[in-house]
Amino acid sequence: MTSSQEREPEARRDRADEVVPPRGLAPQRRVPQVGAAARQKLAEIPGPQPVPPWGPAAAQGQGHVQGQGHVQGPGSGAEGAAEPERALRPGPEQGHPPQAREQAQAQAHHQVAHVPQPAGPAFDHADPGAYYRALREAYGPVAPVLLDGGMPAWLVLGYHEVHVVAGNPELFGRDPRRWHAWDRVPAGWPLLPHVAHTPSVRFTEGEEHVRRAGAVADVLGGVDPFELRQRAERAADAAVDAFAGAGRAELVAQYAEQVPLHVMAGLFGLQPAETAALERDLAGQYGYGTAAPGPAAEPSHPAHPVHPAHLAAPAGPAASAARLRATLEAVLARARRAPAPGADIPSRLLAHPAGLTDEEVVQDLLTIMAAGRRPTADWIGNTLRLLLTDERFALTLSGGRRSISQALAEVLWTDPPVQNVIGRWATRDTQLGGRYIRRGDCLVLGLAAANADPQVRPALPGAAVGNHAHLSFSHGAHRCPAPAPQLAEVVATTALEILLDRIPDLVPTLPPDQLPWRPSLWQRGPAALPVTFTPL
Repeated sequence: MTSSQEREPEARRDRADEVVPPRGLAPQRRVPQVGAAARQKLAEIPGPQPVPPWGPAAAQGQGHVQGQGHVQGPGSGAEGAAEPERALRPGPEQGHPPQAREQAQAQAHHQVAHVPQPAGPAFDHADPGAYYRALREAYGPVAPVLLDGGMPAWLVLGYHEVHVVAGNPELFGRDPRRWHAWDRVPAGWPLLPHVAHTPSVRFTEGEEHVRRAGAVADVLGGVDPFELRQRAERAADAAVDAFAGAGRAELVAQYAEQVPLHVMAGLFGLQPAETAALERDLAGQYGYGTAAPGPAAEPSHPAHPVHPAHLAAPAGPAASAARLRATLEAVLARARRAPAPGADIPSRLLAHPAGLTDEEVVQDLLTIMAAGRRPTADWIGNTLRLLLTDERFALTLSGGRRSISQALAEVLWTDPPVQNVIGRWATRDTQLGGRYIRRGDCLVLGLAAANADPQVRPALPGAAVGNHAHLSFSHGAHRCPAPAPQLAEVVATTALEILLDRIPDLVPTLPPDQLPWRPSLWQRGPAALPVTFTPL
């Protein structure tokens, strides 16, 4: 390198419109930072602003509604409360040595040092697509963002880039213990339960992931789709029966959430009291469900007796997580006492030749439960919302030009149940989308943004019809295991068919722009869908 070449990066460090890579990493191209023109364009967009602090705590006082911490989507899910003490102290083999860690943290700070701070809300739950478009225009396919608590991360927006990250576990690993920012995680960080390492299949890598994910896939692959449809039909009919005579309903709490819940309860071999407790504790841990319901959103299912362990139980996410675990441990104990292995998921996971430990079985059951229920409920809810508010969608569906399965596929492109997935960590210094990613950097997979990437999908209504190349179930080794999307589609399709067949005259009681979305950076689903109809 000549002396002039050596001086060139030094001179450019003072230029505000460029990011200069560290020496030793040859850039593929220089990526412009936010210049005056881009800032002006972004300032004209109402709501989203250029790369703001990206999380509820960062937006306090700015009208931002706090999002939920649950992250994972179909096939990944969340598990019980993590063990912060262990997670906050990675061993020498997982973390950087002090000097390297400080350099990595300094690099992370440098990447966001010139990010303009927002004057308005950090994230528009009604139109997250505008936020993603603004980021893409200003930063390209990989954008620096601040998570809740001011924790820096990379939001991967490009379809190709998400494909690269998800498909290269050797370069972008799943084990969070390699994160270089653990020393800066604030006390009570809301995302901690979703990134702190636990013995869950979510965080496994290499041969261990093959063993664990293979067991989960085998167990799910053993679910008979015809029996599953029958379970879904019974759950859907029971939910409709509960509100059909009233002439009004709130379709999220009374239908979209109820069908997957009771289907999963049947697959897990839960008793009625355990199912009722499960619903309460999933809501308590992850914020599932809606706020205090009004007259149109009374509980739709018959009252079940409460398990004795849940009487006068303490509130809070940690207490809910402990009760969830206790419920599954009781199910496993019952499965072990059975004279012969049952057909339920816990029994089959216990008997799998992979030889999972008790802790591994509990963790993976929690993952399956969370991944199977919430995203499926949102898939149903998002399709119902589109059906009730989009005239084009409603006409094509009712006119027979598009099947329910095609409608569900379009929703996976436009409003996937999982928007963003936290949890890839660079195993070494590398480049992605023109950005310089340091070893131990945290990456967030922007599944919704990738689906809307103009490089792969035109911004035209109906452009995704017949195209199943979306990333809504992620990609690579940690994507939703092969049987799970098909099982979720059986449940969602059945739920929609039963509802539309039995109550064809659903009319929303609110205009489309007043139908609320659940405030979450990670998931995408309506908070409520109040409707009226002719009583049955």
